[in-house]
Amino acid sequence: MVPGCRLRSIGWAVVLAVSLILFAALTFQVNAVKSKVRLAERKIVALEQEKSMLETEFQARASQQQLANWNEVDFGYKAPVAGQFLEGERQLAMFGTPRAPGAPEPIRVASAPSDDDVLGASSDGIVAMVSPITGRAFAAELPKEPEGSAATIENLSSRLNLKATRIVLPSVQEGAE
Repeated sequence: MVPGCRLRSIGWAVVLAVSLILFAALTFQVNAVKSKVRLAERKIVALEQEKSMLETEFQARASQQQLANWNEVDFGYKAPVAGQFLEGERQLAMFGTPRAPGAPEPIRVASAPSDDDVLGASSDGIVAMVSPITGRAFAAELPKEPEGSAATIENLSSRLNLKATRIVLPSVQEGAE
């Protein structure tokens, strides 16, 4: 009986080995199916997003058409024609108004000095900063307050509350070209 017991244990070992091999094969098969399901779910999500984007674009284009219809029928708007475009700054400036009294001087663009004519340079080659409003150098200027006077709320607020002139732009008249 000893050989039968040994044969039985070898049989159980073979059955166990076959079961483990089948279990491993089944696990790989399940993982492969899960991977395919995940890929299919990702494709579904991507297609849903694309569908949503296309629906949004369709609605936007439909609303653009609706806006174009409203502009044309209800409001009488039309697309601009070539004669309505400006050719340069001079034509744009023709629509401007004269400066109001008390308005600051316009800021002008300065040209760079030539190599032999360096204006405003100190001995160490630093160019002084110039105020665009007054035209004077202001980087090295000290305030003209008496020494020892601290900045107080009164003198700061008086500097900040300078009188400003209100500029009124002319309104566009309806029915004009």
